[in-house]
Amino acid sequence: MAYKYIAEAWAKPEKSFVGELTRERLVKWRRQSVISRIEKPTRLDRARKLGYKAKQGFVMVRVRVRRGGLRKVRPKSGRRPKRMGVKKFKPAKSLKLIGEERVARKFPNLEVLNSYWVGEDGRSKWFEVIMVDPSHPVIKADKNINWICQKQHHRRVFRSLTSAGKKVRSLRRKGRGAEKFRPSRQAWEREK
Repeated sequence: MAYKYIAEAWAKPEKSFVGELTRERLVKWRRQSVISRIEKPTRLDRARKLGYKAKQGFVMVRVRVRRGGLRKVRPKSGRRPKRMGVKKFKPAKSLKLIGEERVARKFPNLEVLNSYWVGEDGRSKWFEVIMVDPSHPVIKADKNINWICQKQHHRRVFRSLTSAGKKVRSLRRKGRGAEKFRPSRQAWEREK
């Protein structure tokens, strides 16, 4: 029952107590390093829904990702502004996926299970990433999560196999009109 009230509060943070809490938290989070390991999730309901369990082998990490488009260096040689290739360049990945990949590089022995949004300001976005240790005996013994120990899930975030990655690859679309999206653009390129 408590999870229901937590979820309702986070659904509209500015209208609930979460808005004020988040403003206070952001002051601390800005001073912290870009990737910081945390003891427990900020949004317990969301973490539990995405597979988190308070047991050995699960690690929570908070990551900060800078918002906005790609910041390109302006070319020195002459061309008209339209052809500069500086403005209006957006990354092909979501900031959430970029955050997951950065965390996976920081902790190479862990696998990314999932992630969720926890806050943002004008400059940055913060996500909490649920990591799992596939070599931990507790994880190997848990039949609900030991699928991540199989070799085909090794470095899954870099092959866009997490939820954020599948969204970027348009794999949330199903049925009529989505025939060209499966298995993926990369797979279509490989077949040629």
